[in-house]
Amino acid sequence: MLTDKHCKNATCAPEKKRARFTDAGGLYLEVSPAGSKRWFWKTYAGGKESRMALGAYPAMGLSDARKARDAAKLHKSEGRNPVEVRKVQKLRALRPEGDTFKAVAMEWYEKQVPQWSPSHADRSLRQLERDLFPWIGARPIADIHAMELLAALQKVEERGAIETADRVLMLARQIWDYWLPTTNVQQRNITEGLQSRLTPYRGKTFAAIVAPARFGDLLRAIAVYKGGVTVRTALQLAPLLYQRPGNLREMEWTELDLDAALWTIPSSKMKRTKLEKEQGEAHTVPLPTQAVALLRSLHPVTGHGRYVFPGQRSHERPISDNSVRSALYALGLGKEQTWHGFRASARTMMVDQLNLDPLAIEANLAHAVKDANGRSYNRTQYLAQRFSQIQQWADYLDKLRKGADVITLPQRAA
Repeated sequence: MLTDKHCKNATCAPEKKRARFTDAGGLYLEVSPAGSKRWFWKTYAGGKESRMALGAYPAMGLSDARKARDAAKLHKSEGRNPVEVRKVQKLRALRPEGDTFKAVAMEWYEKQVPQWSPSHADRSLRQLERDLFPWIGARPIADIHAMELLAALQKVEERGAIETADRVLMLARQIWDYWLPTTNVQQRNITEGLQSRLTPYRGKTFAAIVAPARFGDLLRAIAVYKGGVTVRTALQLAPLLYQRPGNLREMEWTELDLDAALWTIPSSKMKRTKLEKEQGEAHTVPLPTQAVALLRSLHPVTGHGRYVFPGQRSHERPISDNSVRSALYALGLGKEQTWHGFRASARTMMVDQLNLDPLAIEANLAHAVKDANGRSYNRTQYLAQRFSQIQQWADYLDKLRKGADVITLPQRAA
């Protein structure tokens, strides 16, 4: 049996590779000629001798080495591989249970950022810093109770940000999912069930006119809009092309082939994940003859610059999102029709009034959809069908603006 004095004085002759000093139960201290000392436990598996490293001396003293040996023997008697158990213990030691929520959240966040668009990353970090870190950021994540998280979420609701509370809960859920598999704590994800304690969020809806007669009123109002030619043309193209407001206002002349009647939006501009933006295909939008005519008439005014709809203060930037919105309010229709709502208006009336193929409409909207056989609808295919479809839509809008072929349905008495 070894003693502390034996361990302290143990040496290895220079001509030897190592020297072993045996204790008991397979425990021994191995000393190198350079003077380093390490504890090992001798084991046997399948008739072959092997050993398990326990630690270095003097960081691990004799008493601690014996405890480590006894623990390894216990694991082996329970049918567990003591070497694997030791590896797991070391890994867990790197992630102490005292980790704060902020530490875990930021580790999770850094792993997600490469896959996110800059705007989504900024918004997520802003929500963590504003809505969670001030209340539970410094708390050990293992000690946080569901009621603490709920209280933080309710503070978000109190300022009227119902959608934000829903998003913050989603962030918290993902952070707990990230943390739980690496912890010793037998704990459920505390976000489970909290959704039912929050004010229901029904999603954002954009005001959109879908009644043909009323939409005709809107088109006639747009036709006589007295604002600048840039905003007026954007306002006229919005219902014709029904693309996302950001894509329309950031339209560049280099994206347009007016002879081919095509608008090609780069993947980097589309509403996609960061990876999809980098590797995805461009979104091709067919242009009806009415849109081509509007763009040709605008070219002498803004065609010398980058953007089709440059801002007033700087031609190096496009018009703001508020430009068309303000124009709609100036026409007295801002509460009934939003810029983004033109997508819903087109989607609804193209199906209900013109009986056009919904899949082709969704493709033109740049929505990822699947056909009846489960295949993803390829936006670059059926271009001829989409040309025909969008021309039908543009011709239908002309009729609505002129007040033709519109039947006003009788209103049910109150």
